Amino acid sequence: MKMDEKQISEIVKNVINSMAGEQKTTAAASNYKGVFATMTEALEAVNQAYKKYRSYSVAQREQMIQKIRELTLNEAEELAKLGVSETGMGRVSDKIIKHQLVANKTPGTEDLKPGVMTGDSGLTLVEMAPYGVIGSITPSTNPSETVICNSIGMIAAGNGVVFNPHPNACKTANYAVDLVNRAIVAAGGPENLVVSVEKPTMDTSKEMMNSPIVRMLVATGGPGVVRTLLSSGKKAIGAGAGNPPVIVDETADIKKAARDIVAGASFDNNLPCIAEKECFAVDSIASQLIASMQEAGAYLLKGKEIDALVKLALIEKDGKYSINKNWVGKDAGRFLKELGIQSDARLIICETDALHPFVQVEMMMPILAVVRVADIDEAIEKAVAAEHGNRHSAHIHSKNVDHLTRFAREIETTIFVKNAPSYAGIGAGGEGYTTFTIAGPTGEGLTATHSFTRQRRCVMVDGLHIV
Repeated sequence: MKMDEKQISEIVKNVINSMAGEQKTTAAASNYKGVFATMTEALEAVNQAYKKYRSYSVAQREQMIQKIRELTLNEAEELAKLGVSETGMGRVSDKIIKHQLVANKTPGTEDLKPGVMTGDSGLTLVEMAPYGVIGSITPSTNPSETVICNSIGMIAAGNGVVFNPHPNACKTANYAVDLVNRAIVAAGGPENLVVSVEKPTMDTSKEMMNSPIVRMLVATGGPGVVRTLLSSGKKAIGAGAGNPPVIVDETADIKKAARDIVAGASFDNNLPCIAEKECFAVDSIASQLIASMQEAGAYLLKGKEIDALVKLALIEKDGKYSINKNWVGKDAGRFLKELGIQSDARLIICETDALHPFVQVEMMMPILAVVRVADIDEAIEKAVAAEHGNRHSAHIHSKNVDHLTRFAREIETTIFVKNAPSYAGIGAGGEGYTTFTIAGPTGEGLTATHSFTRQRRCVMVDGLHIV
């Protein structure tokens, strides 16, 4: 069969495109370990790795975890700089702290605690077993922190992991995937136990969720992605949104409360979902609190300056407000400069009423509204309303045990911090382990290794019990 020049040209073009596609796949897999050009390739690779991983002992798993911790500490600054550079959000110094927190306080294999029941009928052993391959969706706010934290817990539980990172933070997330793989291989583990895609999309996310290879789904993000996971028909863990209030009553150490709130609300420019988003202060101490917050590094806006900040930070449509994503996680100084104010303040504060959008909208920016209330009763009522039933996090500064107890009972949040910065709730300056996947909607709370396991029961009748 004769071919004209057009047909020959088309064949040559297709061959060249095919070769380019092969080169792209190879590059995606080689530049970052565990990162593939397509979700199909990523799923197949992690599935093969998981099959090998099933023969590894718990002691071998722990060796891999220790290597991940080591590399995370060594490369914390690089991860932090990459995250800020790619997303334009947060502060490098605070992100370094977050990576150190992940490396030092994310639980490993020690969280696997078997149970046993013995009696006249014999012995029953209950052990924590892996699900298999877990599919994880990660956010742009804590991209590498979430990848590393989830990887440690999921690998410690005996699973493989496939990530579909947020597209706006995929370089940072995939660097973390590469780090985890380098650590695993260095500790004698299989290649591609943790995988990702070079360019994550909605389509790659759907393929991951629908794949029979994936036995469990975990998402750290907004309510939309959590709803999608819960409708997947698979075991799902969802970490949703929050709008954490902080109360300061008349019994609090006001200067300490001010320092703690400024520290918590400005940490990584208020990106953490646990951070103080709005403050309710009893009127008798409100002025003192505001003055102390200014001493602690906050800048107070008044009058028309507040209106200008609303127009900058929020988008209004049909009377409803949402955050301006272009300003999420930006430094307080950038907001102030836009308003014609020169300041190196870490946090912007302003007085508003309880229905102001700065109170009602989850502000993932270093902006904190302060609302005056008559007493603890009004403070609790308005704080509960502002939290919107997310049951995520809440904070209070008080020396009155009754106030502390009442607020905790009425707010019903997963995390409740008393007399400390918000980040104490995830182990930074407070007791307990850390996580960046806080599953309020699905009830697991602060996830750890045990969250990524399923229980298996082994029964022996009329034997092994010795009483």
